[in-house]
Amino acid sequence: MRRFQSGFWLLWVVVLLAGPIRAQISPGPLSRAHQDLEGATKCASCHNFGLGERGFKCLECHTEIAKRVQEKHGYHARAFNVSRGQADCARCHLEHNGRQFQITKFDRPGFKHDALTDFALAGKHKTLTCENCHNPEHIGAAVRAEIKVKDVRNTFLGLPTECVSCHKDQHGGQLGDKCANCHSQDAWKPAASFDHSRTAYPLTGRHQSIDCVKCHAPSPGSTTARYKGLSFSSCQNCHTDPHRGAFVDATFRGTCETCHVTAAWKSVRTDAGFNHDQTKFPLHGKHAETGCFKCHKSSDFKQPVAHEKCADCHEDVHKGQFAGRAAGSDCVACHTETSFKPSLYTREQHQESRFPLEGKHATMECAQCHKPAGRDAKYKLETTTCAQCHTDVHTGQFAGAAYANRCEACHTQVTFAPSTYSLARHAQTKFVLTGAHVAVLCADCHKPLAVAATPAARQYHFAEQNCTSCHNDPHRTTQACESCHNTNQWKEIRLFDHSATKFKLEGAHQSATCVSCHRPAQGSSLAKTKPTPDFFHTPTRCSECHEDVHGGQFQTTGADKECSTCHTISKWDAGAFDHNKTSYPLDGAHAKVRCAQCHTQQLVVDGRQIRVYRGTPTQCTSCHGAGK
Repeated sequence: MRRFQSGFWLLWVVVLLAGPIRAQISPGPLSRAHQDLEGATKCASCHNFGLGERGFKCLECHTEIAKRVQEKHGYHARAFNVSRGQADCARCHLEHNGRQFQITKFDRPGFKHDALTDFALAGKHKTLTCENCHNPEHIGAAVRAEIKVKDVRNTFLGLPTECVSCHKDQHGGQLGDKCANCHSQDAWKPAASFDHSRTAYPLTGRHQSIDCVKCHAPSPGSTTARYKGLSFSSCQNCHTDPHRGAFVDATFRGTCETCHVTAAWKSVRTDAGFNHDQTKFPLHGKHAETGCFKCHKSSDFKQPVAHEKCADCHEDVHKGQFAGRAAGSDCVACHTETSFKPSLYTREQHQESRFPLEGKHATMECAQCHKPAGRDAKYKLETTTCAQCHTDVHTGQFAGAAYANRCEACHTQVTFAPSTYSLARHAQTKFVLTGAHVAVLCADCHKPLAVAATPAARQYHFAEQNCTSCHNDPHRTTQACESCHNTNQWKEIRLFDHSATKFKLEGAHQSATCVSCHRPAQGSSLAKTKPTPDFFHTPTRCSECHEDVHGGQFQTTGADKECSTCHTISKWDAGAFDHNKTSYPLDGAHAKVRCAQCHTQQLVVDGRQIRVYRGTPTQCTSCHGAGK
């Protein structure tokens, strides 16, 4: 009874003091998420008031968090400090701050997803926002039931780490849910981690480069590629037999791999066991190395292949040049199956052609004459003249008759020089070599052309054959050299008929030498040290050749007094002088007096002593004296 009374009074005190106490011990109103726990009578729902250390009951209500902490799964398993107990929840979640207060402290920019969650972000996942993955569409129904948050858009819980939780299974469940076994977070394709060699059908050769869908095509009516239930025991599970059963026999057993490899369809195994020598066309030389499809254009090997002539398969690189050849137009006449080059055509065979090889031609390579080298080489030449291959170094000088560009008329195939042209043949030309010309080298007369395509071009045709075509005229006359000279020697002068000129030689002139009258002109010479007589400009007047011994006594105004007035060509003495034509005619005894007896006066003119004839006195006393 006493215990009952004490409890009653205690209850009465609590009732009376409920309002003031509550106001004193409540930290503040709860958040909107916990507002249904408001009131002093519900404090024990979250707080532990036991005799021991005070604590919280967060995980008793939030069982979904408690489960993840216990299973060590998710963010809270890493963030929760077990040693502090449930009091550690308040480190991130604070209460009694009012209805509008967010009780979750979450730093999105600084959140380290790799360290604090079970799913490290890599590849393209790094570029996504939180909401791209953490949204209701990716939370399963079973997990959604245990989440306390009414609006699952506001929670990060419940998101599985399996790929199929966010991504559609493109394989339709054929390969399980471990997508990371083949794919990475960088890109769906290619499946870098997938190793086909670990499957029942390892890929080799060309199979390695084929797109997956080529083999794993969807079943009819489906869009999902097939990865299970494929047949691959035989090549024909995927490939059609292009040979149409040609090799289905006891030898080959109808298996493609007997002849083919996966590296390439046309790479046929040499150890396949097929003996081509048993066919109508045994393979020898290069043919033995040739792939089947080089000749068998289709995969039907039963279809006949023309092989009687080389041209059935090979292009005629000579373009029909040998179609009419006596030995036959087929390639085997000159070539073998071992190699197209060198040709079987020999130099001995060439000797039977229209152009036998002689001299230097016998040492030349085929391509030097049969140009251009290679496939377009010309073997059937229109002509076999030298000009077909060689440049005309004579620049067309022998194009006309009688040579017509026939080089062989002067040259041989052994060497171009020296020429076979002889002195005897030169004698048949318009310019016969005589005298000293016979010993002159060809090049001394036939000099290089002033304008020529090659240095070898020399002048062989001359417009004129006179001496001045080659020799300088030292006399500067229009007279032909052969009038005085011959080809034996230049100094060998033939007898010249001076009477045929304007100055006939008479008297003492007949014994005079040529150079006595024909003296060298100023600056002229046959050689650098020897003057050349001038025959063209020789004077014809006496005074132009002979010295005036009279000191100019007989020079008058105008033309000089000619010597021939007093003297003759035959004799210098003035026998022809007629004194009677002077102002003092001689008569009587004077006619017999010598000139010097009257013309006694002598003078020295220009260092020469002369007798004075002009001005001689005519008075008698001048010679005879007075009284005589």
